[in-house]
Amino acid sequence: MSDDATTEPPDRAADSEPMAEAFTYNGGRVDPGESANIRYGISETYLGDPVRIPVTVINGEQPGPTVFLSAAAHGDELNGIEVVREVAHDWDHSVLHGTLVCLPVMNVPGFLAQERYLPIYDRDLNRSFPGREGSTSARRMAHRIYTNFIEPCDIGIDFHTSTRGRTNMLHVRANMEQSDVARLAKAFSSNVIIAGEGPSGTLRREATEDGIPTITVEMGEAHRFQRRLIDRALTGVASVLAEFGFHRESSVHWPGWRTVIDDDNEKTWLRADAGGIVDMKRGRGALVEAGEAICTITNPFKEEEDIVTVEAPFTGLIVGVLENPVVYPGNPLCHLVELSPDTLTALERERTPESSRSELRQND
Repeated sequence: MSDDATTEPPDRAADSEPMAEAFTYNGGRVDPGESANIRYGISETYLGDPVRIPVTVINGEQPGPTVFLSAAAHGDELNGIEVVREVAHDWDHSVLHGTLVCLPVMNVPGFLAQERYLPIYDRDLNRSFPGREGSTSARRMAHRIYTNFIEPCDIGIDFHTSTRGRTNMLHVRANMEQSDVARLAKAFSSNVIIAGEGPSGTLRREATEDGIPTITVEMGEAHRFQRRLIDRALTGVASVLAEFGFHRESSVHWPGWRTVIDDDNEKTWLRADAGGIVDMKRGRGALVEAGEAICTITNPFKEEEDIVTVEAPFTGLIVGVLENPVVYPGNPLCHLVELSPDTLTALERERTPESSRSELRQND
């Protein structure tokens, strides 16, 4: 018998275990067990000075997927900035399985000017992904962000707020026809998910089509930090990290009730048919009945015959609503989504005080 026949076979178990890998980008790397705060150059100013975006990469010692958390693709949308910063710098990631790529301010020129768009020919960074080298300034910026910090990821969450003068309740937007995106959207544990692939050039659509399941989280209004919404979004991030195995000691969060709006007939923007001053009767997150007055529009004299009352066309939830109380005809007033009977029941139960529920049980 040859020596080969008597030799103990090698132990393959250790060799088959996955190993944590370095996160690399053009110009650097972050090894397993390390973190890095990076100011990454994506463009130059009129004076030739570099335009740098802040990026924090946290690479766990244990292998796992890679997730990006991004905010301020629109420079005046601030809520998401605080969500990403707190995840990156306030949370304990000592037992992290995988890698977090945190991009709190993608549109640095817009952020510095406190403007929605890039203050360079008013380009929209969130219509410029995945970008292209040799193209417009916005596409060049998008290209450098995308190739270095989005393409290496397995999933992504992109945080937004409503535009100036409007506000949104916290909800998720996602392409629910893709099972991996649907899993991510549900893991975030918002009450409302609005289905759709999103406009061309948006980060979530382009990343999803590139095989990186990505969702958009809409929350609140521009130009401010709204603590309750930020805390709710942090719960959603923690739930996603639990679902995908980043923080294995944590639990996935169930929001209590959920509705997925996947048909144009189930949602509508109510728009003003008259110009004037708006008196909004119901706010963000309100449940309204069919025929209920949502707002009135009046002229400066409040003349009775000129008052326009806007009513809900169906029973539903106000997801987005006007904050600026003046409109031209055609301006949006609120974003209303329809709820199924079961969802309505769950929502009403959640919003009924415990004392009222006790009285109801006693009266049964």
